[in-house]
Amino acid sequence: MNERGLDRDGTIAREGALERVPAVFVPVVDAARARISETFGSTRLHSVYLYGSIPRGTATPGVSDLDLQLALHDEPTEADRADAKAIEAVLDRAFPQIDGVGILLTSTRVLLSDLERHDGGFFIACLCTPLLGPDLAAQLPRYRPTALLARETNGDLARVLPRWRAKAAEAVTDADRRALSRFVGRRIVRTGFTLIMPRWGGWTSDLGQSAELFGRYYPERVEQMRIAASIGRAPSPDPAVLGMLLNDLGPWLAAEYTAVHGEKALRP
Repeated sequence: MNERGLDRDGTIAREGALERVPAVFVPVVDAARARISETFGSTRLHSVYLYGSIPRGTATPGVSDLDLQLALHDEPTEADRADAKAIEAVLDRAFPQIDGVGILLTSTRVLLSDLERHDGGFFIACLCTPLLGPDLAAQLPRYRPTALLARETNGDLARVLPRWRAKAAEAVTDADRRALSRFVGRRIVRTGFTLIMPRWGGWTSDLGQSAELFGRYYPERVEQMRIAASIGRAPSPDPAVLGMLLNDLGPWLAAEYTAVHGEKALRP
């Protein structure tokens, strides 16, 4: 991998590896693997993946969360979601070195579909680290930092902003606002980065680097993007910060993204 996250052939390198998991998080990963395997079994579960700062080796104890993607043989059911929520709660309580657990559930059919080729497929092939079961990346192409990839990964910001505003209006506790600010901050930064990704010609998932790279092309918005990156790492309950993301930076970014890359294809 070079300094722009690319392999020698110019395709985006897979960014994580089990060997990069910091020692303090190894017991968490081992427990997640065992609990998921025991709960879902081979009849429901095709494979499991880590993503985020832990497999990248950049996680901070007590601050970083544990992110997992489960690929299921069939479409996720309510029972599957309930089981995933239970695992999230057990792991979060058991390990103080993590601040929250998130488990995504998706069928292999969806992850390998043509519609998800440059979103869910890219996510598995480049941003996820195999933890259990056969690696779906073997059935996916190599990816380059193109406008198509930009559009299909983050070209739906305009659609999701109203949902986030509704959630912000419903948030009544500091914990609610912190959770939403972390999610929104991360997504805003990743959208800002993929806006400029084809021009820069590489890939990174580092929030700080993403904000700085964005600032090379949009210096008038870099301070706001730095705030978004900071909130993505250390969430804030301050309604004013969330308001800036949802009502100022977010709408501008959505309009610019649509103008530069177009809108993401609609999902069923």
